[in-house]
Amino acid sequence: MSIVVIYQSKYGATKKYAQWLAEELSCDLVETKKAKVEQIAKYDVIILGGGVYASGIAGISFLRKNFNKLKDKKIITFAVGASPYDKKAMNELKERNFKNELKDIPCFYCRGAWKEDVMTWRDRTLCNLLKKSVAKKDPATYEPWETALMEASGSNFDWTDKEYLEQIIRYALER
Repeated sequence: MSIVVIYQSKYGATKKYAQWLAEELSCDLVETKKAKVEQIAKYDVIILGGGVYASGIAGISFLRKNFNKLKDKKIITFAVGASPYDKKAMNELKERNFKNELKDIPCFYCRGAWKEDVMTWRDRTLCNLLKKSVAKKDPATYEPWETALMEASGSNFDWTDKEYLEQIIRYALER
């Protein structure tokens, strides 16, 4: 069974998870921007990972665009975000990113990192605007992602952990 991990990472957490997966599964690793569908279609199992930005999963467009050429493969995805896992947020993420032909593709969640010091000016500005909006709310009513946003503000955190990959590895190796 041949496996490939493709990924799109902006600040490094998704890349770290993708590298860990490739090591654990002894498989190939390809950055989504460099992936060609003809190359990826040669594999039996395709694992795509991407960071979560504004409730979209980076790199998911590769699957949408090429699904007809990959639909006979075992496709697995994982999303990487700064927030702790939240079932409601995960359901919303799936609804937004896995429509139509992608609806049956499993998606796992891995908690990533928060690195304000390396964020682009645009991302830092958007996060600051979001923080100002959240700060107006009663903290007792925060969604889990809002709590995480407010706690991470002004700091750097790395929540990456190989344990998040265990369920992805099990699923990938199932026959």
